[in-house]
Amino acid sequence: MYKMIARNSLFMRALPDVHVDAILSQATWRHFERGETLFMQEDSADAIHIVLDGWVKLYRMTRGGTEAVVSVFTRGESFGEAVALRKLPYPVSGEAATNCEVMHIPTNVMLQLVKQDPEVALSILSSTFTHLHGLVTQLEQLKAKTAPQRVAEFLLALCDGTSEDCTIQLPYDKVLIAGRLGMKPESLSRAFSRLGTYGVRIDKSSAIISDVQRLRDYARDDG
Repeated sequence: MYKMIARNSLFMRALPDVHVDAILSQATWRHFERGETLFMQEDSADAIHIVLDGWVKLYRMTRGGTEAVVSVFTRGESFGEAVALRKLPYPVSGEAATNCEVMHIPTNVMLQLVKQDPEVALSILSSTFTHLHGLVTQLEQLKAKTAPQRVAEFLLALCDGTSEDCTIQLPYDKVLIAGRLGMKPESLSRAFSRLGTYGVRIDKSSAIISDVQRLRDYARDDG
C-alpha cells in the first residue's frame, strides 16, 4: 500500500517512470510516534522525505525560544529536496505531528540519477517550485487575510471541494493549527467563535460546517 502512495506522490509523479522502481527499491520506510523527531535544525540533510500517512511539521526555534511552524505535510507530500541534493544542513527541524509513516530516499541515490538523466533534476525543480508556491500563498494569507479568514481557508482545504455541508476531523491539535496559521491558540479560539456566524461549529476535534459555500465566500472576501 505504501509503495502505491509513494508512486502517486507529487514528487514521484514528476519523475521519469523509468527511475521510479529503482528509487523505491533503495528507499526506506519508518514509523514515527507523535512528537518524535525526524531531524533537527542544522543536522546534515541526507535524504528526501515523503509522508505516506499522518502529518509531519517543520519548524524553527526563534532566538527567544519560541517555536515557529514553517509548514505541515501529509500523505503524498514531500520535503527536503533542495537541501538534500546540495548536502546542506536542514534549516528547520522535523517532527511527527501525529503518528506517521515516512519514506526516506537517500541523497546519493538521487544525485546518481541526476547525473544519469537531466530530466530527474527538472522534476526535482518542479517539486521545489511547488513548495515555494505554497510558501508564497501562506505569506499572502498572513498579510492579506484576517485570522478568521485564514482559519476558514484551512477548514475549506479539508472539505474535498463540496459546496454543501461538511464535517471534518481536525487533523492535528489546535496548538499546531494556530502555529501553522501564524496565530496564538487564544486567537484561534476567537476565530472559531467568529466563524460560528458563518455556520461553523467546533465539537472537540471535529468541525461541522453547515454551509460550505457561505464559508468559502467569506474566506474570499477582500473587504
